[in-house]
Amino acid sequence: MSIPFIDLKAQYRALQPQIQARINAVLEHGQYIMGPEVRELEERLEAYTGAKHCITVASGTEALLISLMALGIGPGDEVITTPFTFVATAEVIVLLGAKPVFVDIEPDTCNIDANLIEAAITPRTKAIMPVSLYGQPADMDEINAIAARHGNIPVIEDAAQSFGAEYKGRKSCNLSSIGCTSFFPSKPLGCYGDGGAIFTSDDAIAQACREIRVHGQSKRYVHTRVGVGGRMDTLQCAIVLAKLERFDWEIAQRLEIGARYNQLLDEIGFKRVIQRPDRTSVYGQFTVLCEDREAVQSSFQKAGIPTAVHYPVPLNEQPAYKHLCCPDCTPIAKETAKKVMSLPMSADFSYEDQRTVCNLLKTGVHDA
Repeated sequence: MSIPFIDLKAQYRALQPQIQARINAVLEHGQYIMGPEVRELEERLEAYTGAKHCITVASGTEALLISLMALGIGPGDEVITTPFTFVATAEVIVLLGAKPVFVDIEPDTCNIDANLIEAAITPRTKAIMPVSLYGQPADMDEINAIAARHGNIPVIEDAAQSFGAEYKGRKSCNLSSIGCTSFFPSKPLGCYGDGGAIFTSDDAIAQACREIRVHGQSKRYVHTRVGVGGRMDTLQCAIVLAKLERFDWEIAQRLEIGARYNQLLDEIGFKRVIQRPDRTSVYGQFTVLCEDREAVQSSFQKAGIPTAVHYPVPLNEQPAYKHLCCPDCTPIAKETAKKVMSLPMSADFSYEDQRTVCNLLKTGVHDA
């Protein structure tokens, strides 16, 4: 049996002429750094999200790091975030000498619990960083309202998994002060290497981000602030431009496949991460909850079907971060990490393969 976890080959076959044409255009003009495709992509993504500014950067991690730097966050500051996410979310906070303050998650969506954020705010809180986990935005209106009540604390949406999703009719990445996404190959909109983008409608933040991504330069060899080498290269921007040709179709497919997964799993009584009715998920991962994950994964392995765990250990229990807080302060994240398992998911995932996956769940080990 051959069911890919993410079918990038099928996507490439569908887009091969556009991708090759875009790559060849870059090879012809030879502007591999900050070539015309960089600004073209930024303009296309500004139009897509509705954000005033898009700043492409070298990765989703760089997007988060540069955003925090643009806000001036550093030693002694605190950033409220979730422990149930990829390590980059906390990593960038610690790299700047600030402290991540971990708030527990909702048991059904696995996103940060907005009801717990206000109690975590202190005079040292300089940003709130919710993660749109598995492709579904968090409770952004509630989080923005909390931030506004406490002196307009900046809210950075870590939208590495949710580009293309909507929240109350608005696009992910344009839901707060700053939105950051990733174009890692497995993301809903991916390139063929590393890449990412920052979105904001604040002119000052946008200018700071643009300068920081090129070593803090306001113009050549004039360094007005400390920066990084954080540019997204022209070839990767060209690839994302080609992939935008069918991105709307891919999002529609992801929504349809996700809905079908939900229906099939409900029929067999298998627990899953749920989606709120006022938003969409682009299913960066489609994740179920298993009481005996090891046994379920074993049955999938025997059938030759890949699965993954996003994420097996909360960040506040990771060796590099557990000294920053009490590991037991987020009990739902701790328990959820033992159960989550992601299933194959991509826009080209066939109905037959999807039924095969769900039938294996039905005949394999079920939730307790």
